[in-house]
Amino acid sequence: MLIGICGSICSGKKTVAQYLVEHHGFKRLYIQSGGVGDSSLSVVKANSGSQPAELNGINDAASKGFISRSPSSTALTFDTTAAMLDYVTTRWQNRFVTTDICTESILEVFARRPFFLMLSTDAPSTVRWQRFQDRAKQRGEPGLDLGEFVQKNDEMLYDQSTGLQSLISKAAIRLLNTSSSLAHLYATLGKLDIPNPDRLRPGWDTYFMALASLAANRSNCMKRRVGCVLVGNGRRVISTGYNGTPRGLRNCADGGCPRCNDGNSSGVGLATCLCLHAEENALLEAGRERIREGSVLYCDTCPCLTCSIKICQVGISEVVYAYGYSMDNETAAVFREAGVKLRQFTPAPNGLIYLEKMELY
Repeated sequence: MLIGICGSICSGKKTVAQYLVEHHGFKRLYIQSGGVGDSSLSVVKANSGSQPAELNGINDAASKGFISRSPSSTALTFDTTAAMLDYVTTRWQNRFVTTDICTESILEVFARRPFFLMLSTDAPSTVRWQRFQDRAKQRGEPGLDLGEFVQKNDEMLYDQSTGLQSLISKAAIRLLNTSSSLAHLYATLGKLDIPNPDRLRPGWDTYFMALASLAANRSNCMKRRVGCVLVGNGRRVISTGYNGTPRGLRNCADGGCPRCNDGNSSGVGLATCLCLHAEENALLEAGRERIREGSVLYCDTCPCLTCSIKICQVGISEVVYAYGYSMDNETAAVFREAGVKLRQFTPAPNGLIYLEKMELY
């Protein structure tokens, strides 16, 4: 695994990298260029000649001070990004971290590899400015007023040639780091489980739940988007389903179901609803003859009571869901009596993650 970390000034890039080194056995990797390397480091030479044009860009970033370093004696420095990539490719089952991914072209090359994960850090400008001032004071260096700091930050993020904002926006995990202490930051990072292998190559639960969520995007029901995937033996997809009006009727979103369009709260007027549920559509699409013992139904939302009895009737062995519904206890009781296994699975959080509110994920 290779994790690349980018971010705004004083957002915690090096600190997150150091956390991965100290708590998860990662090794720091650097690019030797622009005079920012450290001669005390072990230098790994590239054997493939000059680096490709798409892997250039470190010098420009280094000349503006965008790459900062606090390497240890166990870190590795490479002459080129191509050399780093070659090194990690033959050792991808080990753990590496770098903060030297600083251009889109470099990111595109690294992102093609199945062992690479991009992570970014950020924090409010005033929080980062205060960190900058504290750091300057510790070093006996002059600080910057807030306006000067914002100007320096804007140059780093939005410069047309070397701006990092496009990289930050493309990161799979975007950490909002407002932690006030190192101990607090490390504690919240521990809850996140950054090295989870599902982030690189999704496990089967993550994979099928993602398909269910994708199916939900096809829903035309005005009340709630729901999607599911029916999986047979050998982990083969039998059918998918999402909720909405039946074939031949106007879509719910176009007024096809008066009940869903009348604005009533959830659970009201269910007897007059014309929408088929995602689970019903998946079962109808599969047909009874294609559902065998051991079939698993993945739903992004826990099935309702009505769907649960149909799931039992067709012989589904297990139901996996991500989010709860208003009648989870009733559904669980039906499945328990029928011998259908029910479990909740929530994939590891990606996207924007507010470290101060880990209970949300």
